[in-house]
Amino acid sequence: MRKLLSLLCLTVLTVHAQNGGISPEMLQEIRGAHTTTVAERAISNALATNAIDNLAKNFANSGEIDPRFSVETPKQSITNQKSSGRCWMFSGLNVLRSIFAERSDSLTVEFSQDYLFFWDQLEKANLFLQGVIDTSGKSIDDLRVQFFFKSPLNDGGTFCGVADLTEKYGLVPKSVMPETFSAESTSRIRGLLNSKLREMGLKLRDMMNGGKKKDVEKEKTKMLSEIYKLLCIAYGEPPTSFTYAFKSKNGRTGEAKAYTPQSFYEATVGNKLNGTFIMVMNDPRRPYHKTYEVEYDRHTYDGHNWKYLNLPMNEIEELAIASLKDGRKLYSSYDVGKQLDRDRGYCDLENYDYASLLGTSFNMDKAQRISTFDSGSTHAMTLTAVDLDVEGKPTRWKVENSWGATSGMSGYIVMTNRWFEEYMFRLVVDNKYVSGKLMKEYEQKPLMVMPEDPLFQMDE
Repeated sequence: MRKLLSLLCLTVLTVHAQNGGISPEMLQEIRGAHTTTVAERAISNALATNAIDNLAKNFANSGEIDPRFSVETPKQSITNQKSSGRCWMFSGLNVLRSIFAERSDSLTVEFSQDYLFFWDQLEKANLFLQGVIDTSGKSIDDLRVQFFFKSPLNDGGTFCGVADLTEKYGLVPKSVMPETFSAESTSRIRGLLNSKLREMGLKLRDMMNGGKKKDVEKEKTKMLSEIYKLLCIAYGEPPTSFTYAFKSKNGRTGEAKAYTPQSFYEATVGNKLNGTFIMVMNDPRRPYHKTYEVEYDRHTYDGHNWKYLNLPMNEIEELAIASLKDGRKLYSSYDVGKQLDRDRGYCDLENYDYASLLGTSFNMDKAQRISTFDSGSTHAMTLTAVDLDVEGKPTRWKVENSWGATSGMSGYIVMTNRWFEEYMFRLVVDNKYVSGKLMKEYEQKPLMVMPEDPLFQMDE
């Protein structure tokens, strides 16, 4: 009976082992090449009851982290995005409040992330609905149509979204519109909103293709009213006016004044952001000193696509150092999950030795990792400090994170420069620190990049 079952299994394998499949002969060769060693058996037993990072942690790299930095910007309170993908917003708003602190006597103001996220979600809902209208003549299987329906709403973004949204809707203090549970844990309400938007999108497609084009704009407005209602339920209705009193560095409360979100933006930011900064990236797959724009990736329909000047890491480092030396924090983004010692808040290429533990190797370079979706920008943080050697070259960097004050090094993460060069991807720099040559390069006609590109996933 056992022999018969073996023959049946062999027959099944043979039937399914078509060109490119695993044939019985191939399977025999695969198995024959593997001999379990005593060391592998011990590692397998250890992995059965332990986290792989605990076993791969490099003890030789677990010493004390030097807290001193030769160039460091003033500290501010640590924020917490909790179970949401709003790191881009937290980092962007942290940069804005630090700029306000530079020119005022207040270090305590924190902008409402909930307020800006409300408008971000409404604007993204409009982007989806208008995208459905614009592509209604294409098949539902078309790549662009699928792009819109795949993710009508998401949490992610980048700094140009902060610029577009704040210029359009202003800002309010966090105390005026605090976080709700749904803002701090977005997945469930986002899923429901996406289902509703997809249903709405199908209706708009039917109207566009069924001879009712003249009624589409009115129907879209009606749909956005429904989305607005749902957002109000989840995040609270954004205020149109409020009173607020700034506190000085020594805790003294000033005079309470009446504000609108727009006038509060004027009081704290004071000018339009668009046109005052450039976004740079490091993508070794592509030519440097060329500009790239990501089509369809914007936060508002009337806003700006993501646009980046591609630079080698040494030039990005120079821009960052110049900014930090002048006391200016920067929006920056990373593949933060790679070689991060989360408990210590420390990023280094030798934190974990997975290769020795598993008896293999991991040899892709940065360009190869990007090309194969193995690495890319995943998380935005606020760059706050750099440590320079005697020649003025960076050895370590420090970022303010948005995972709460108890994470990492009291809310901060320290990165060695060799980690920084491998896993840092994007930086936002004030124009005052950018040379005329780079500004001219930033103004070149950009090469258009599709949003599916592995480097241009949203920071979350």
